[in-house]
Amino acid sequence: MSRRCELTGVGPMVGHHVSHSNVKSKRRFLPALVPARLHSEALGQAFSLRITNAALRTIDFRGGLDAFLLRAPDDALSLRARKIKRQLKARQGAAAAA
Repeated sequence: MSRRCELTGVGPMVGHHVSHSNVKSKRRFLPALVPARLHSEALGQAFSLRITNAALRTIDFRGGLDAFLLRAPDDALSLRARKIKRQLKARQGAAAAA
C-alpha cells in the first residue's frame, strides 16, 4: 500500500536529520495519512479513502467531497478518486439535461 494521499497526491519527502554538531543524515518525512469515510451528497453514498489530515481539513473548508473533487486536478487524484469524480460529473450532466 503506497504512502500517498488519494486526493492531493502528497507523498513521502526526503530531508536530513541534523544533529547538535550539524552532522546530516538522510531521513524520510511521511505524510500523516488517515483512513477516512467521506460521504458524497450528489451520489448518496460513502467512500473510504486514505487521505492526509490537511486534505480532510480542506474538504471541510471547501464544502464537502463533491466540491473538492470537482475543483481538483485529475493528475493529483488516485484512480479511485478519478472514478468518483467521473461519476459526479455524469450525475451533474444528467441533472442539467433534465
